[in-house]
Amino acid sequence: MLKKNCRGGFSLIELLFVIAIISILAAIAIPMYKAQVISARLTEVTNAMSHISTALVNYRREVTNAWPNCGSVAEIQTSLGLALSALNRISSASVNQGTGAISVTVINIGDSTLDGSTITLVPSTGADGSIIWNWGGTLPTKLIPKR
Repeated sequence: MLKKNCRGGFSLIELLFVIAIISILAAIAIPMYKAQVISARLTEVTNAMSHISTALVNYRREVTNAWPNCGSVAEIQTSLGLALSALNRISSASVNQGTGAISVTVINIGDSTLDGSTITLVPSTGADGSIIWNWGGTLPTKLIPKR
């Protein structure tokens, strides 16, 4: 009588290949995931700065032809009506009265080397009188928003 070739599972080498492939994929995916998390958290900060810039332009056009003096988050809320205290990614924010530059210090980004870095948004006046905002700061260049 002939014996049937009955295979009950995977061989050890097949399992090792599967584990190796999963490890390689994880080694690629985990750093990319962390970079996307940091980028998403910084988006919260840049969106808040965009709201500040809009409020600044409205203030300049409607109230006076000058920038407000806002040296803290509380002063931004009082002068411009923006509540930034709910954002837990901003440790401090200010508006320079002379230049209108917005400066924000970030925290809780997910990378200890980035905590304490600043993002700036500096206005300049175009030839037609429009205000153009330029991003800058101490963050690595790849994390600073483009225009």
